[in-house]
Amino acid sequence: MMNEAVLDPIALPSPLPVRELMPWAIFGGLIMLLAIYFVGAEEGATSLVPGMYVHEFVHDGRHLLGFPCH
Repeated sequence: MMNEAVLDPIALPSPLPVRELMPWAIFGGLIMLLAIYFVGAEEGATSLVPGMYVHEFVHDGRHLLGFPCH
């Protein structure tokens, strides 16, 4: 009959093994720590890059995230 609906089976997502996810989680965490360093602490005595280029580049982001810089 024309009014009978045919339902397709629902494909369930397969779980990700922790062994495959952990390296990406560690990599993402390190990138986040590096970003927090450059936004929050790249200035003055702790500066890795000479000059004020990084400070000026992330200046508005510092204030947006609540880091004081002057």
